[in-house]
Amino acid sequence: MVASISARKSVGAAVAYFKHMAEDEYYTSETEVEGEWDGRGAERLALEGPVTKAEFEAALNGLDPKTGEALVQTSNKSHAPGWDMTYSAPKSVSVMWALSPEADRKKIKTAHRQAVHAATTQLEDSHAFTRRGKGGAIREPVAGLTIARFHHHTSRDLDPQLHTHAFIFNMAPRQDGSWGSLVSRDLYKAQKETGATYRRHLANALERQGFAVERNGTGFRLKAIPHSIERAFSKRRQAIEQAADTYGYKTPKGMEMAALRTRQAKRPKERAALFKAWQAETKALGFDLAKARQQQRMQPLHSGSMPSATKLKTSSPARAILPSVKQMLGKIAAMANTSFSMPGVRVNLRQKPLTRGHEREH
Repeated sequence: MVASISARKSVGAAVAYFKHMAEDEYYTSETEVEGEWDGRGAERLALEGPVTKAEFEAALNGLDPKTGEALVQTSNKSHAPGWDMTYSAPKSVSVMWALSPEADRKKIKTAHRQAVHAATTQLEDSHAFTRRGKGGAIREPVAGLTIARFHHHTSRDLDPQLHTHAFIFNMAPRQDGSWGSLVSRDLYKAQKETGATYRRHLANALERQGFAVERNGTGFRLKAIPHSIERAFSKRRQAIEQAADTYGYKTPKGMEMAALRTRQAKRPKERAALFKAWQAETKALGFDLAKARQQQRMQPLHSGSMPSATKLKTSSPARAILPSVKQMLGKIAAMANTSFSMPGVRVNLRQKPLTRGHEREH
């Protein structure tokens, strides 16, 4: 699933989530920023750069992390502190990132993060609402969302898996400057659409960077990565599918149970060790990314860049144009063997064959 959403039902659970997000990178060195702020709600609160535990916990409690001012009421027992909207790159993209030189890895990572931002911005613009008034009778769009993003790069089985956890806090500014809680139903209903937005922006960005993209509906994959290699780097998915078969899980809830049953403890590894392991695994499988990308670039040359007569006959635009062209040529041919006259003028379109000594002048 490219985009998934889950609720953190208590502040305590959300604080534990923050700790998990900050530590679940599997890297024991070269650790990256724990998280980063995003959304127009965060801008209004002057939240930027890395997400600190103190700021995160304050926002969970409906407080302004800078001033401590209460922005929303959290005393209601049914109040959820926020939701985790996770965006995962297609497996072929993650594998391409893992096997590519540093310059290409940077391009892919940047494209992924920009696509996540585009998807969450769409949530802000079209799917985020709050209520006010007695019983929350008045429903209105928010002026922005307050989001903490956490970027991860591996699955728990240490396969490459680019994904971002966008934690959406349950407090948002209204157009008049006041703050309110979010209507969660709209976020859940937008799950499919926000995932499609993420994939579209990611595919377009990668294509602009020179990666060959194969689209399928709202999804896509990178052509240079064979399906067999995708499968080899999907050990987590294979484990979940095997558990589902073993225990007879078929429903979405059942698949969640299968995921929990196969969840392994974290196994920290350094970044350099992971890249070496991934390279060695692909070499053992007989796959060479550089050769695959070169063959992909050469493919248009092998197939020919000029359209063939067969393609012209079968293409829709050609079928639409050819009848009119034939009709025009027929008229010209008929005129070439016809003479006609107007008052005072006689025109003969018949062309006499040239004879020796009477060549046409140039």
